[in-house]
Amino acid sequence: MNTTFADNVIEFNENLTYSGALPEGFEVLNPYLNNPETMVVMQKFYHKYYNDSRKRKFMVGINPSRHGAGVTGVPFTDTKRLESICGIPMKSAHTHEVSSVFIYDMIAEYGGPDEFYKDIYINSPFPLAIVRKTKNGWLNANYYDDKALFEAVKDFMIDSLKKHISLNLDTSEVFILGKKNAEFISKLNKEAQLFDKMTVLEHPRYIQQYKSKEKQLYIDKYILALKE
Repeated sequence: MNTTFADNVIEFNENLTYSGALPEGFEVLNPYLNNPETMVVMQKFYHKYYNDSRKRKFMVGINPSRHGAGVTGVPFTDTKRLESICGIPMKSAHTHEVSSVFIYDMIAEYGGPDEFYKDIYINSPFPLAIVRKTKNGWLNANYYDDKALFEAVKDFMIDSLKKHISLNLDTSEVFILGKKNAEFISKLNKEAQLFDKMTVLEHPRYIQQYKSKEKQLYIDKYILALKE
């Protein structure tokens, strides 16, 4: 029996662990270990939108936030949009994530989640949430916030990107979210020769926070790039 794209993503997520060293003050959160319902809704999502063997374009984020994929297991998808747009309710958690708002507004213009996910797969080079300790408790961190952190997780990220690519992704062009993210993925790409061409798009969080008046412009830019 042929495995589908969904089966392969689910298997990747089920086996996701990070056991490497981390600089002091950083921790990795694995949503699948922290909440059993995360595994359930993640499986429902991929079975719903990826139950085929199509080749897809790859959109690459940074690493999941605690309120998005760090809870739902689905990149750029908080529980609000998982239920209201994808029709998959999550009972054990309720989250709102800024980036998720932009992504799903863009998906709506693309033609809706069925159309979008048929063509595009989203994930991150570091597919688990990273948090850093501050005076006020734990906050979201990006893998590139700290040089020692990037060096610690670099090999894991290359390995992770290779695993994503093996799901059946088009490597002729990759869509990177965030300019700083692109700088670091470019380093990984030089080392591991993963993608032929990198197209950089502004990160959804940046757009929502600083460019919300020009949001339509960015939605158009995304769709133009992705539908080429």
